[in-house]
Amino acid sequence: MKSTVLLKEEIKEKGVGSWRPDYYRALGYSSTSHEDNARQRADAIYTLFAKPTPHIFKNDLIVGSIHDMMVDLDEETGRFSSETCSRYPERNFGTNADHYAPDYETVLREGIPGMFRRIESSKKVHGKEESRLHFLEAMETALSGLKARLLRYADHCMELRGEKGYDEGRLDWIASNCRQAAQGVPETFAQALQLVWMIHTCFVCEGRYAMALGRIDQYLYPFFRRDLDSGILTAEFAGELLENTFIKIYEYRVCKGSDDVVNICIGGCSPDGSSDVNELSYLVLEAVGNCATPGPNLSARISKNTPDTFLDACLRVIGTGIGYPALMNDEVNIEALRRYGCYEEEDIYNYSMVGCIENFITGKQPPWNDGRFDTPRFFEYLFNRGVSYDGESRGIDTGNVSDISSMAELMGKFERQIAEGVRLYMERFWARNRQEHPEELTMPFLSCFCAGCIEKGLDINMGGSKYPSAHGAAVMGIGTVCDSLAAIEKTVFTEKTTTLEELRDAMIADFKGYERLRALLLEAPKYGNNDDFVDKYAVWYVHFLSEEFRKYHTPDGGCIYIAIAANTSNISAGGGIGATPDGRLAKAPLSDAASPTYGRDVNGPTAVVLSVSKPDYGQVACGTVLNQKFSPGMFADGKREKLAALIRVYFARGGQEMQINATSRDILKDAMEHPEQYSDLVVRVSGFSAYYVTLNRAVQEDILNRTQQG
Repeated sequence: MKSTVLLKEEIKEKGVGSWRPDYYRALGYSSTSHEDNARQRADAIYTLFAKPTPHIFKNDLIVGSIHDMMVDLDEETGRFSSETCSRYPERNFGTNADHYAPDYETVLREGIPGMFRRIESSKKVHGKEESRLHFLEAMETALSGLKARLLRYADHCMELRGEKGYDEGRLDWIASNCRQAAQGVPETFAQALQLVWMIHTCFVCEGRYAMALGRIDQYLYPFFRRDLDSGILTAEFAGELLENTFIKIYEYRVCKGSDDVVNICIGGCSPDGSSDVNELSYLVLEAVGNCATPGPNLSARISKNTPDTFLDACLRVIGTGIGYPALMNDEVNIEALRRYGCYEEEDIYNYSMVGCIENFITGKQPPWNDGRFDTPRFFEYLFNRGVSYDGESRGIDTGNVSDISSMAELMGKFERQIAEGVRLYMERFWARNRQEHPEELTMPFLSCFCAGCIEKGLDINMGGSKYPSAHGAAVMGIGTVCDSLAAIEKTVFTEKTTTLEELRDAMIADFKGYERLRALLLEAPKYGNNDDFVDKYAVWYVHFLSEEFRKYHTPDGGCIYIAIAANTSNISAGGGIGATPDGRLAKAPLSDAASPTYGRDVNGPTAVVLSVSKPDYGQVACGTVLNQKFSPGMFADGKREKLAALIRVYFARGGQEMQINATSRDILKDAMEHPEQYSDLVVRVSGFSAYYVTLNRAVQEDILNRTQQG
């Protein structure tokens, strides 16, 4: 732990500078003699990796720093770099650039030399296909950049010998690990971790965000076990190596002023149902807890056979306040991926998460992307004949609400509005995602770490991967929608205390002058209290939206998932939506992710999990976010067991995911008033954690307003 604390201080001291990877790319583009785009890009990638002077911290054990990209440029050189790189546009998140879990298992098994051999074999197969041959040469060049970077780090270790503050024995050890990772197959736990981390930092230097480390406790375990058995490694030192690596994710904040979302997946189960939890799973968990920073974004796959000791260890770390790990129901996620019928069983069981909570077929499909679907918006179209209250957006005209005579009829018209919204969403997605000239946007380095690309000689986004891409539609506001439909049913059709026309007029007026009606709407049954009157709409919501999106596919023929997730988009989405039938005022945040609307879940956490687990989340292949906030006292011995039992019940009933904040309301309020005293306070936001005082006021209030269970 000591070296980790010292390393974090070193990273802080390094400070923010000019982060200019485009400078090194531009040097590569300027020197290239190739005419085809793929090999031009590869030359730029090689220079990006091989040219910068490595930065090695005094307390490093595992090297690889994005500070390599910090360079002060004069105005002319900076302009030259920007203009040169602008001639080679890159893919972005919406066009499958990042949010990817690489195939680290294969590279650790065969090493960089084995990857070169596979490229050579593929070149012989595709020797008469010029475009594939050129792309294989591009992959070879990009991979050579990784090798060169490892060797440059090894050489720089030797250059630092004798420098003040550097331990020569440690430098020699690091150099040896880097050379083996570059020129052979990793033989030790440290060498395997070194290779993985160097590859990850290369992705970050390329400009990729939210690149996952995947099932690190599985692919590193053989090295860990062998070193432990041979006596060259202790569990304590293995934990220190992990901490020393994970704390480097903090560099992103120092260099770029924001946090990277690096998902790590631990735990899970095998096809025979046995638990995959091992000693390394616990060490990864402990290391993340000791780092106590917003990253990595740790996810724990929990199955019915997961040991109670592991779940308890997860809760202990969550109880420190950092909100990690997110707890994932393995059985539900596996079933959700299986239902699409396009993935082999072995690959399904090896799934991991990218970004926040997105389920991903590790190393075998193009990078993830998703979008926001604002479901509550369709109330405006339903009540106002296809026009939003502000007149800025349109749905379809389903007639005057005064002509609706039953809840069933209203639901039919509401479904028509949503279905049209799904159609338009997919039309816009295709327009953004489909590339007319994908050969000009190739990614030769990333493609090296996707199964199938080398063998086919194809880019990861041009048919190289084993499976096509998947897209996730994050459907907003399940709580807002369910509460709204229950309020309509109760006030209009059951008790007849209002009419649809009056409700329409009240929402257009944002309930000004309709305070009594709003009170009646707020008194209606609310999602999160184990009341079937409202919970039946959650069952409908998940099924209907899943079936609507399932009708479509990505441009390369992949699946469309839904996600019951929001991050902080429930705030921005709500800002563009008028008042809703649940009594929510115009521009107020929508309910968050799969969670009940804050403050309306009044019957305790058991009622929440009973409500939220009623839908069939085996239809939700992307993932679900249930945010819960528990008082810190719930994580004490004797109470933590009750929390574990609650999670077991939730998962046994089909709940998909839970993530937990364990910071008291008083602390959060004080941090808002005195941010200078809470610079290291980490909280769970929704799908990721962050330093609380760096969040904008609206997000801070959203977290503060979550119901605190005790």
